[in-house]
Amino acid sequence: MVRDDHAGSALAALAALLADETRAVMCLALLDGRAWTAGELARYAGVAPSTASEHLGRLVTGGLLAEERQGRHRYVRLADARTAQLVEDLAAHAGPPATAPRTLAQAGARSAMARARTCYDHLAGRLGILVTDALTRRGLLDQSTGFALTDEGVRWFTGLGVDLAAARTGRRPLARPCLDWTERRPHLAGVAGAALCGHALASGWCVRIGSGRALRLTARGRAALHTHLGIAPDALEAPTA
Repeated sequence: MVRDDHAGSALAALAALLADETRAVMCLALLDGRAWTAGELARYAGVAPSTASEHLGRLVTGGLLAEERQGRHRYVRLADARTAQLVEDLAAHAGPPATAPRTLAQAGARSAMARARTCYDHLAGRLGILVTDALTRRGLLDQSTGFALTDEGVRWFTGLGVDLAAARTGRRPLARPCLDWTERRPHLAGVAGAALCGHALASGWCVRIGSGRALRLTARGRAALHTHLGIAPDALEAPTA
């Protein structure tokens, strides 16, 4: 067997980028799908601006982050959906934090993240699982051989006013599973997952909590999910099966 030294070196280099805790924390923060300034990420990671810039430079050079400049501000975001999937999959493989939260604020933040959050550009946490399960029960999503929207599922999105054909760009799949790191089950990602998350935020079904990834399901959202997917208004408060 011929050894592929190039592939081994590339994999080692990629692993090294995420082996540093500060860089890993920055990538996890960017799973909210938005662009952050270097200063914002420095404060979030608890490091000096110069240290943050050094780490961000390595992540950009390594292809995990994309950089944009507007005037004197430098913004970074995850390079693409594949990168976001890699980070989320690694987080799911690592499992939940081994240490208990030290303060009520930490406990509340962790609970909010587990309840509902964004995973790059789609819904995750208990809310993401509830939506995925409801789509499957209603025959809108087929999980028998991976994730695939049924014809009825495409019509369901159209009924919401979401044009999946217009939303689909490049080679990104219409639907794919993404392993949820808190629920340890797959939720809906891909073009359909992103479109549904975008619709939920634009329609006021969910609102962001602060500047992080955590979401709060509004009264309008509870009513909409009950109407469109048969999800009980109090389902988010109870553990999923």
